[in-house]
Amino acid sequence: MTDPTGARPVDVLTVLRSAPVTPSVVRVTLQGAPEVVAAAAPTLAVLVPRVGDRAPEWPAVARDGRIVWPQGSHGVSLRSYTARRQDPVTGEVDVDFVRHGDGPAAAWAAAAAPGDVLGLASTAPLGAGSAPWLLLAADETALPAVARILAAAAPSTRGVALLEVAGPAEEQPLPVPPGVQVRWLHRGDAEPGTVPLLADAVAALTPPAGEEVFAWVAAESAAVRAVRADLRGRWGLGRAQHHAIGYWRRGRAMSPAG
Repeated sequence: MTDPTGARPVDVLTVLRSAPVTPSVVRVTLQGAPEVVAAAAPTLAVLVPRVGDRAPEWPAVARDGRIVWPQGSHGVSLRSYTARRQDPVTGEVDVDFVRHGDGPAAAWAAAAAPGDVLGLASTAPLGAGSAPWLLLAADETALPAVARILAAAAPSTRGVALLEVAGPAEEQPLPVPPGVQVRWLHRGDAEPGTVPLLADAVAALTPPAGEEVFAWVAAESAAVRAVRADLRGRWGLGRAQHHAIGYWRRGRAMSPAG
């Protein structure tokens, strides 16, 4: 029977395997229809069911992209993640989950087992621009997006990637062009989102003279606001020259958007 509202069902991804990447990051490999994975942009709007629920009551997706939620209690949460890897031939997708706090996505990822399911509501681009000089400022929730941006950058790209993690054990290998310097910022025992490492690191940089610059920033919302203010003020970057997005907000369950 055709839905009179024109809403479509969500696409379903099934867990193949999961493995730790670092002490706080788990990578879940899922599989969906190859044509769905091939058409998907890197940023995934995923629907997370309760732990162990392999037959959740999924919402539908309206023609305008709105989520049409079922009535009553359904136990499905909407979150946004960047796919670390997409294979359009096999339909495989790698999604990295940061195990901070006790939110629904972190709990689901910690317990993910082959046969578990996630819903895929929609996808979107990363918002990364192209320029000869690139500034990246991000925390661990945005490392999959950072990896995708660096992998897509021209070999001649120059710049700096400022990456905040807890410590050396949380650093990850990245596909870095020779002219881009990666600086890992360690916050130690401080809770995520409580120290101004990213804002201070950007403030300590001297904007490159005579260079066309693009800046991409993703981290805790307050940190992103501080960096954005510096980019628009001291760096003089216009809207088309930077993309700054709060991936999560301290005090709420982490729900990274990229």
